[in-house]
Amino acid sequence: MKHWRLLCTLALVAAFVAGYCYWMADRGDNYLPLLVPAGLVAVWLVVARMETALLLTALLTPFAIDVALLDGMELSLPVEPLMILFTGVFLFRVLASHSYDPRLLRHPVSLLLLASLVWMAITSATSAIPLASVKYTLARVWFVVPFFYAAAQMFRQPGRIRHLYWAYALGLGVVILIATAKTVGNFSDLQTLHRVMKPFYNDHTAYGCVIALMLPAAVHFVFARSSKGWRRLVPVALVALLCTGLFFSYCRAAWISVVAAIGVYALVRSGMKMKWMLALFALGVGLFFAHQGDVLYKLGKNTQDSSYTLADQVKSISNISTDASNLERLNRWASAFRMWGERPVFGTGPGTYQFLYGSYQKSYQLSTISTNAGDLGNAHSEYIGPLTEQGVPGALLVVALFLATFATGVRVYRTAKNPAIARLALAFTLSLLTYYVHGVFNNFLDTDKLSVPFWAFTAAIVALDLYSEKSDPERKETLPR
Repeated sequence: MKHWRLLCTLALVAAFVAGYCYWMADRGDNYLPLLVPAGLVAVWLVVARMETALLLTALLTPFAIDVALLDGMELSLPVEPLMILFTGVFLFRVLASHSYDPRLLRHPVSLLLLASLVWMAITSATSAIPLASVKYTLARVWFVVPFFYAAAQMFRQPGRIRHLYWAYALGLGVVILIATAKTVGNFSDLQTLHRVMKPFYNDHTAYGCVIALMLPAAVHFVFARSSKGWRRLVPVALVALLCTGLFFSYCRAAWISVVAAIGVYALVRSGMKMKWMLALFALGVGLFFAHQGDVLYKLGKNTQDSSYTLADQVKSISNISTDASNLERLNRWASAFRMWGERPVFGTGPGTYQFLYGSYQKSYQLSTISTNAGDLGNAHSEYIGPLTEQGVPGALLVVALFLATFATGVRVYRTAKNPAIARLALAFTLSLLTYYVHGVFNNFLDTDKLSVPFWAFTAAIVALDLYSEKSDPERKETLPR
């Protein structure tokens, strides 16, 4: 891999700096002088070797730790400063040289993403807490610019898609090994199992979500033609590691998302058209609401709480009567809808839910883990959250963006002339699908941990659509295997 030695050296240096800063911050000492030489190295890297900087950021993201640099300002070190620097340099170069491919800007996925950012900026101006919304929107910008707009242009060469995937996978693999080692001896303590991934991932849901996101693409690389002989051992080992991490994450939403990806894979392979897949989904939603009384009554009869055993954990998925996690999620959703009812068009502002939802809670909906102050985080949904914070237009843009990306990935799979490109597009489409499903229960795109792979995979699908050679779109009977 190009620049591999440089990448490894920089990764070690960055890991040392981040670890030292975290340690010094915990002691209350002054660690800022150490950031000066690290900052100079980062500036040189981003200016001179942007591709290496992007790969380094992906490699380090699983190890990043939130550190309070100043009062009221917390950044994920060392990756967020790199993203901010990269965003500034990249935008300056694009504006100065006009070298960006206009086809990337005109792609439907790119246009929807840009519209989403513009609407976030508008709703920040009307926000109930403008400063919080501006910070949230700026963070989304420095997540999206490097790993969507810059990455999409870099992905003209499909090999670079694999490079970025493996950069993140390598870092995540190390974290899984550490978390799994901490799991040994604590199998019967569910609360301990929910914390073994700290300090790298805040909780087991984000940890399980990113593992599910990486799994379909990892399975693809096992069977890729480039994986021959001993080279196949690496993706096989990654798949085994990801499956181990997924199981011990005890994240029910992640398990559901992987099952959903397998089901959609079967539908796509069968040749089902997009409109029928959407119709099938709409039918399922319609049947739920038509019979929601009976469904909720049966769910209410389930009293199986979360458990460290697989069977009991699966049973607890539908427990909305005693399971604290499920009850708290329903409490957050109910609070979110009450907030949305007051400001249906512009919402309360990006990133404001966590500061406002406390007063919208009802005592009869509180769980054993609820707080009267309402200081436990976001709306726990990638769809309800934007609805509350950005109104109906914000939620519609999120849904449209996800649908457009999924449709693009399926189209590339069915029309790409090169079977390897087709399979790669399907693999990343299924990976993203795990997040679309997981997004019903949680939202993590406000974090670097999930934003880096999510936007990079989205960029990969757009790049494969624009830069791959297409064949007859009607060849549905001869799908690549």
